[in-house]
This record gives sequence, C-alpha cells and structure tokens, in this order.
Amino acid sequence: MLKLDASEGQNTLKGIELSNLYTVLSTEFLKAPDKVALQTPATALTYGNLHRQVGQMANWLKSLGLPAGSRVAAQAEKSPEALFLYLATVRAGYTFLPLNTAYRQTEIEYFLGNAQPAVVVCDPANFPWVQALGAKTGCSHVMTLDANGQGSLIDATQAFSSEFQDVLTADDDLAAILYTSGTTGRSKGAMLTHRNLISNAQTLHQYWGWSSSDVLLHMLPIFHIHGLFVACHGALHAGATMIWLPKLDVDLALRYLPQSTIMMGVPTYYVRLLADERFDREITRNMRLFISGSAPLLLETFESFEQRIGQPILERYGMSETGMLTSNPYETSEGLRMGSTVGKPLPGVSVRVVDDVGKPCAIGEIGHVQVKGPNVFAGYWQMPEKTQEEFTADGWFKTGDMGRWGGQTPQGQSIPADYLSIVGRSKDLIISGGYNVYPKEIESVIDDMPGVVESAVIGVPHPDFGEAVVAVVVAAKGAELDTLAMIADLKTKLANYKVAKQVYVVDELPRNTMGKVQKNVLRDQYGKKA
Repeated sequence: MLKLDASEGQNTLKGIELSNLYTVLSTEFLKAPDKVALQTPATALTYGNLHRQVGQMANWLKSLGLPAGSRVAAQAEKSPEALFLYLATVRAGYTFLPLNTAYRQTEIEYFLGNAQPAVVVCDPANFPWVQALGAKTGCSHVMTLDANGQGSLIDATQAFSSEFQDVLTADDDLAAILYTSGTTGRSKGAMLTHRNLISNAQTLHQYWGWSSSDVLLHMLPIFHIHGLFVACHGALHAGATMIWLPKLDVDLALRYLPQSTIMMGVPTYYVRLLADERFDREITRNMRLFISGSAPLLLETFESFEQRIGQPILERYGMSETGMLTSNPYETSEGLRMGSTVGKPLPGVSVRVVDDVGKPCAIGEIGHVQVKGPNVFAGYWQMPEKTQEEFTADGWFKTGDMGRWGGQTPQGQSIPADYLSIVGRSKDLIISGGYNVYPKEIESVIDDMPGVVESAVIGVPHPDFGEAVVAVVVAAKGAELDTLAMIADLKTKLANYKVAKQVYVVDELPRNTMGKVQKNVLRDQYGKKA
C-alpha cells in the first residue's frame, strides 16, 4: 500500500494499491468483456478480444526465455495490435521501449545500441536494415508489424494460448523507457516504473472524472507519453471505449465527435478543428472534456475555442520523465480553467518554483520548476551522473522549465496564486507539433555539412505547430550554401519534425561577452520571418 505524501501544501491522494500495471488497468474492463474497447473505421474490438490477444503476445514473449528486465522495442505504425504489444510487455514483466515512427536508421541505431532490447518490432518495409542493426547490437528477435496489424509478430503469437497469469512486479520494476533527447544531443532514456505509471493513471482517473461510459477520441501517436500513457491508461483503467484513429484527420474527427465524450490533442489539433466551420456546438454536444498538452496552447486558441464550443479546453502539464504534473480543474468547484496557465498540482504531486540558488520564488516571480511525487521517474538509463545532476539534494526533479505561480494573463486577468504558468524553457527546448526538438542534435548534423562553419537552431512561433524549427548558419569563407539542398539532406537524416523549415546564412552568430551564442537575439530577428 502506497501512501502519497504531498508536501508544500498540495493535495494528497492515499490508498493506491500497487501491482503489475496491466493488472491495475484491467480490473475494470475485465468486468465487461463484451464491451467495445477499440473502434476503428474498419472494425470494433471488445475488451475480451483485447485481453485474449494481449495474453497470446505475453505467452509468446515468455516463450523466448528472456532475462528479467529485458527490453522490448517497437517502431511500428499505430494499430490495435501495437497497443496490445505494449500491454503484453508490461503484463509479462518486461520493459517497453516505444520509438517514434519518424526516426531514421541512424537514430534507431543509437537507441538499439544504448537500450540493447531483446526484441525489436518494426514495420515490414524497414525489416532489412532493422534486422542488420539488431544483429549488430545483439538483438536476436526482430519481428514485423504493419499499420493493418499484420506481420511476423502476429503470425508468431497466434499459436499461443490466450490464458496468462500476470507477472507480479515490484513497485520499482521498470515498465517503460522513453527516450528524450538532451541539449548535448545525446538522447536520454527516462526509466518509468510500474509505480510511476499506476500512480499517475489512478490520479487522472479521479481528477478528470473518468467512467466506463466515456468514449475517448484517440488520434494521438502511441510512441509518446500523451497518447500511450495519459490517453490509453485513462480509457483502459475506466473500462471506457476508444475511437482509434491513426492520426488527426479533420473529416474523421468530425464524423466521430458526436459519439465521443473526451478528446485529447496537441494545440495543432484544436487549431485545425477551429479552421473548419463544421466544428461547432452541435457536433460536440456530447463532449464533456477537451484536453490539450505536449505544447503551449496559445491564449488566442483557448479563447476562440471557448467562444465557438461553449466550454474551455483543459490544459495540463507533464513530461516524459514524470507523466502529468498539473492540470486546470475539471470540476468548477476546484476553480476556473484559465488560458496561459497549466493549472494546479495534481493530487499527490508537489511542485515548487525556485530561483537560481534554490530559494522559493514569490508569487508572480519566474523561476525554475521542480517537482516531486510517486509519478517521477527512476532516473536515466545507464546515466547515473546525469540522473544525479537532474535531482536536487533534497530529492526534487529539475524539469528544466521556467514558470511562476499566479501573476497575470497577457490581457491583465489575475491568475490565482496556486495556478502554475510555464513561461519558457531553460535548455532551449523546441516543441513543434507536440514533439520535443533539441537544437544541439540538429546543429551537430548541420555542422558536419560541407561549407558550414557553425550553426544555431532555434524555435520560432508558428500558428499551426506552436513552434517551427529554424537554422541560422555561418558559411565557410568562399563557400556558397544551397539552403534547399541542406533541408533536403536533413530530411534523410532526421525525423521530419526535427527538420528546419528555414535555413538562413549569416556572416556570424551573435554572442555575449562569454562567447555564448545569444539565441534570444536570433529568435527576435527570425521569429518575424517564419
């Protein structure tokens, strides 16, 4: 039995029973095996279907004789079967490693080499080079799974029994590793335990009022904490139905919204829905909750949405290392949902804002956001020094974000003192379309290009993606750089969301007296051009 202690005067959540994550998530849905768990445009799968297929996959994994704690990596397109693979992995007591489907071969090579998974599941089209990387990194089981839920993984698992006894796991056993790049360009694997994920799922279940009658419109990717954990865990734990779409498609979204009660999305989703005049109060008549996260929600979008639909979007705040940390209130008795803020600390989660020497900031004063709670990750995979660096001496995790309590909105509206606003990022993180982009990784690729002396990558405001990636490059003397060719080259080496939308060539980069590139100057200069 875990007793959550929320210090710093925050709310407290008590009495969470901890065991295998799958055991907790399945408690409610096993009561109604004939209920639809996943509805796609082509078919509907019941919770009984889900449980049986997860059991078959778990038995297959166990048949491989893998050591305890083995990693199972997946770079597969979104499908019901891809979700089943995740659930089977944690049910069998192994560690799941979701990989962005946009990653290229050089990126995947790093992840496989660093995490050394025992099993890798990939798209059939990528099988030849993934198999070669698997052989190179010591992975002996490379399987395939396509967007239609077909592949060697399914062929292999169908012969196994669907009966499976959930593996008992300790609180601190790893359930997943999520890679989040660092400002040094080297990706870090955030280790998430069963305790981390269970505590967050239980908290959000209560705080957002989930029930078995809910229908979640799921259009998010499932290689990311937002779609895989926040969304899926919420629906599964409640025994709710998910309308399972591969991505945002406005026509499909409008088709299914009348059947839905909850939607989660990045700000881009709401911008694109608002651009369609069919998106109105009638089509959203059954919706009780719209949630936005993974990137800052512009106040303009927040206000336009509320005016059009008649209810405000609920913006929340979290990260790969922690799950959800804060949320605007769901119940009006807890307060109003406010644009420009990410709300209050969730029950069981402690949040503080401190200055450079660790002293608590006054209300309205900007400082470093630090957090503590059972949802906070166990550390970075094979990076003990980095893990130690990112925690304070008294055990608080340094998020790297800058924020403040209270203050005012851009329009001068007073914000309650217990509401948090995120005002920037201390490590130059760019969030484009809901995905984290770290400049150093892109700069390293650009700097290796012929004729380039150095580069600086920045994020600039973008009406659709929130932020767009822009590169400012210094050319070698006598070199003439073809910026379109540079962008094309980047597309072969990096995921599309990391590729610079624009490349500008300059004589030199602005620096301060210490020689550090002044990216704030570049953002001011090029932000108006994007």
